[in-house]
Parts: sequence; C-alpha cells; structure tokens
Amino acid sequence: MSVDTPDAAVVRHTPTGLLLAVTSALSFGTSGTMARGLMDAGWSPGAAFAVRVSLAALVLAIPGLLAVRGRYGLLLTHARTIVLYGLSAVVCAQLFYFMAVQRLDVGIALLIEYTAPVAVVLWMWLAHGQRPGRFTLIGAVVAAVGLALLLDVFGGAELDLIGVMLALVAMAGAAAYFVMSADDSSGLPPLTLAAGGLVVASVTFWIVAATGLLPLTMTKEQVTFATGSVPWWVPVLVLGFVAAALAYGTGIAAARHLGGRLASFVALTEVAAGLGFAWVLLDQVPKPLQLVGALLILGGIVVVKLGEREVVSVGGDQDLLVEPLPAQEPPHRG
Repeated sequence: MSVDTPDAAVVRHTPTGLLLAVTSALSFGTSGTMARGLMDAGWSPGAAFAVRVSLAALVLAIPGLLAVRGRYGLLLTHARTIVLYGLSAVVCAQLFYFMAVQRLDVGIALLIEYTAPVAVVLWMWLAHGQRPGRFTLIGAVVAAVGLALLLDVFGGAELDLIGVMLALVAMAGAAAYFVMSADDSSGLPPLTLAAGGLVVASVTFWIVAATGLLPLTMTKEQVTFATGSVPWWVPVLVLGFVAAALAYGTGIAAARHLGGRLASFVALTEVAAGLGFAWVLLDQVPKPLQLVGALLILGGIVVVKLGEREVVSVGGDQDLLVEPLPAQEPPHRG
C-alpha cells in the first residue's frame, strides 16, 4: 500500500512517542518496589510476578479485543506473533530475570538485562543493514557508562555463570520486546498485541508454577513502605494496572512512534525511576555516583536522538532516516 493512501500515516509523532515511552518507563519502574514490598510481607517473588502479569492480562483482554474493531481474523492470522511476543517479550524478560536474581545480585542481573539496547542496535545492523552511526555509538557508550554508575555494580561481586546465562535470556527477551513492539507490519493494534502477549505469558507463568519450579506463596499481611503501611491488595493492583497493563500498552505505542532503537534507550529511564521509587518508598537512598549515572543515561538518550538521522547502510550509502516510518493502523470505517 502506498503511503499516499488515506489508510497509512506518513509521519510518526516523536513528542507523543517520547511521552508514551517515559510513561511506560515510569510505570515499569514501580514494579520492583511494589514486588519488594509484597516479598517483605511474605510473598514469594514468583507469586508477585505471576499476579502482576495475570491481572494485567485480565485488564487488557477486553480493550485488546475492542481495539481490533471487529477484525478478529487478525488474531488468528497473527497468532504466532502474539505467542512469540508473549513468550519472548514478557516471559523471557520477566521470568528469566526473576530466575537470574536468585543467583546474582539484583544490580548485576538488571545491568545484564538492560544491555538490550545494544542488542537492538546490533539486530537492526545485522538484520536490516542499518549500521549505527557515530552519534548512536557515542550515545550507547554514554548510556552504558551511566547505567553502570546508576546500578553501582563496581563492588567486585562474584558472578554465577548460570545466573549470567539466565540474565542474558532476559536481555534477549527485553530486546525482543523493543523490536517486536516497533514492528506494526502485522496490523495488530498496540493494545491487542500487549493483551495477547500478557495472556500467553500469564498462562505460561502458571504452568511453570504448577511444575513446582516457582514457589507461590501469598499472604494478606499489611505491606509496609517507608511512607506507611497499606493493604496487600494495593501493591497488587499497582503491579497489575500500572507496572504491567499501562506499562506494556504505552510501551508498544511508544515503540511504534519512535522505532525500536530509540524507544529502547528511552526505556533505560525505567532504571532511574526504579531507584526513585525505591528511594521514596523503601528508603533506599541512591549514592552520588548513581545520580551522576542517571544524568549520563539521559544524556545518552539525547545523543541517540541526534543520531537518529545518521544511518549508514551496509553498502556504505547514507540514508536520511534511522528506521522506516511505521505505518499505523488503518482508520476504522463505518
């Protein structure tokens, strides 16, 4: 279909994409603090993550169906995409991260997982011939240094090889999240893809839990934060509505405005958000170097944005845009 037809959008809206991406990052950033509060109250980590994904699937199921506007055939036609998204972008990114933190320090596991933007850049280079330009490479290095400072991982901790492998699987899942979220060639609306992926992930979580690999322990004890105590269902609702439903829905929409590469770098602000929530609610005060790292991450994002128009193809020719403009969902008629 030509981009001149009324059924396709000619340009993507970067300010809207940035707003959606920041919203997604802030929403994802609440998950660690909420889950930690539940775990301190007696919940197992597996139970917290399983409830998070299952509740989000319930929240987005109906909106996801409504978003296809009667074109239910899309669900069958692209069932493979939905399943792959659920297994890679949700299960791998969350379940394997959970398994990794059982063997590694949380900071080490999170740092390994958040090398996903580098994986996205490599994927766009190898699969689509979009060799990163100077600004993209500089931005990646600056953001990586900032992330290392932010996570304070220079304490000489010993690494568990199995834990590292699990974290690398989580990294692959996070990279798949950015790449698949940015690909709108299937015609699946963002809400539909998010809802379908969360349903697949929810079912997978509970199947794995049924095997006994993930202990599921839940309590009704009050959850205590630095600001006071709340009923157990408050962090559960935040995990489901905010940290999953809102986070995934806005994240996919952001990737379709910005492209997978830039969206993945903006999403690094999730780490800063996570530290901020932990600061306020868990009284975990970041060190000065961590604050410097947060600023470096933001600086790296800006540099990546500047490099968005500096793409070099494998053949050496310069193109104007870093990624093809994504076609949006055709408007519903009638």
